[in-house]
Amino acid sequence: MRNTAKLTTAVLAAGALTLGLTACGADKDSASSDTSGPLIVAASPTPHAEILSYVRDNLAKKAGLDLEVKEFTDYVTPNTATEDGSVGANYFQNQPYLDDFNKKNGTHIVPVVTVHLEPLGLYSNKIEKADALKSGATIAVPNDTVNEARALKLLAANGLITLKDGAGNSATPADISENPKNLKFKELEAAQTPRSLDDVDAAVVNGNYAIEADLKPAEDALVLESPKNNPYGNFLAVKEGNEKDPRVTKLAKLLTSPEVKKFIEDKYAGSVLPSF
Repeated sequence: MRNTAKLTTAVLAAGALTLGLTACGADKDSASSDTSGPLIVAASPTPHAEILSYVRDNLAKKAGLDLEVKEFTDYVTPNTATEDGSVGANYFQNQPYLDDFNKKNGTHIVPVVTVHLEPLGLYSNKIEKADALKSGATIAVPNDTVNEARALKLLAANGLITLKDGAGNSATPADISENPKNLKFKELEAAQTPRSLDDVDAAVVNGNYAIEADLKPAEDALVLESPKNNPYGNFLAVKEGNEKDPRVTKLAKLLTSPEVKKFIEDKYAGSVLPSF
C-alpha cells in the first residue's frame, strides 16, 4: 500500500496553523518520544519522496522499518512539522538552508546523513547558451535567503556577474559588484522559478523543481553547479535528540546503501548525484 500523502500549499498553510496551535497546548516532545510506531518522513516530491518510496517498497521491510512518506511542496512545513513532532524526520534540505531556518525560527533541526546533491542550474526557453544573454536581460532567482545566494554564486562562477568579497550564504543582488550585462533579477518562490521561464530570459532553478518540470539538469541547464566541494548536499534530518531513534538509524543506513546509490544513478542520470 502506498503511504504517501500529497499536500497542496493551501492545505499546508492550514495544517501549519493547526500544528502550531496544538503545540501550544501539549508537550512538544511527546509526539516524538514514541519510537514504536512507523517513522513518518516529510519530503519534497522529487527526488526525495521518490527515493524514500524506493526504500519503503524495496528495502524497509527486510530491515524491520515501518516507513511512511509525506510529500510537501514547500520548504517550511517539513521543518515545523519535524520540530513539533508531527513527523519524525524530513528529507529535503541542505546545511546552509537549515542553518538559516533554525536561526530565524528558533527550531532545533539537525542533520543525520547526507544522501544526494541536486545541482542548481540556469535554464532558458529563449537562449541556448548563457553568454547569449542580452544586456538588460531578466533572470528569475529563488527568493529564500540561501537559494538566492546560491543562485548568485552560480552566476558569478560562470562569469555573468561578480559578487563583493565576503558575500556568503545570504548574498542578494545588492552584493553584486560587477554586472557587465546589466542583468535584472526577479525574485520568486523557488517552486515558481521553472514556471517563469516563458516570462523571463532565464531562471535559476533548484534541481528538484527542475526535474518536476520535466527539465533534465544534466542536459537542459545552460550552466550547472559543480559537485566538487559542494556544501549543498541534501540530508535526512530530525529534531535534536532524535538522532539515535532506532528507526532513524535504520533509515539512514538504507538511504546510503549500494541499492539506493544505484537507484539514484539509474533513475536520474546525472541530474541527481549520490553524496556517499
